[in-house]
Amino acid sequence: MSDELLVSAEGPVLHVTFNRPAQRNAMSWAMYDGMVAALERAESDPEIRVVVLRGAGQEAFVAGTDIAQFADFTSGEDGVVYEQRMEEVFGRLEAATVPTVAAISGYCVGAGIALAAACDLRISTTTGRFGVPVARTLGNCLAMNTYSMLVFHLGPSRAKDMLLRARMFTATEAHDAGFLTELCEPDELDSTVESVTDRLVTHAPLTMWAAKEAVRRLRLATMPDGDDLVRTVFGSQDFRNGVRAFLDKTPHTWTGR
Repeated sequence: MSDELLVSAEGPVLHVTFNRPAQRNAMSWAMYDGMVAALERAESDPEIRVVVLRGAGQEAFVAGTDIAQFADFTSGEDGVVYEQRMEEVFGRLEAATVPTVAAISGYCVGAGIALAAACDLRISTTTGRFGVPVARTLGNCLAMNTYSMLVFHLGPSRAKDMLLRARMFTATEAHDAGFLTELCEPDELDSTVESVTDRLVTHAPLTMWAAKEAVRRLRLATMPDGDDLVRTVFGSQDFRNGVRAFLDKTPHTWTGR
């Protein structure tokens, strides 16, 4: 793996670390590919029983996809291709045959919250901050699968509050909503994750897989198509201007076009 994604096994636990702390661990295309490769490694190794995802440093788990990669988008079809790729990545993570745990500190935003939602269990320090602030930052939208995960975990009212007001949830709010499995102090994250993984590795793998897969199938049972939403929003002038303004750190006014 590259220096941007660190993968190491400690006994039956495979640790995957998103390693761009200076960019709040914003995801590059290569990091997404590397994470999928790490999942395949875990599934092909009978000694690996759990995968833990985490961000390097204390400031962020993952603060979204690297925005610079959107600068070359010229049409709504670029957005459709991007979101289809994200659906494949998040879907691959959700369908992993071994339990997956997100160890969260700091910002868990955009693609970061989708990665966390696709994991089976989420453990966060009290510094965790959760949201999808694209209504005030880029002016893009999510794929139907990502909307579904947020509604599934948060409920429709909280999901719309997060999305429409571009509001960041505190770790306590995310825990109260049921999104987080465990909440701990910053200096307790490693020990809390270890306690959870120590328990998981003693349980019946096929029983856990069946539970994971049943929940996944229930969520996907009524999934509608949403490419028309993505095509419209990513093809808008608002999105192109929003990306430019974000990268240039200049003000921007939304027009709805």
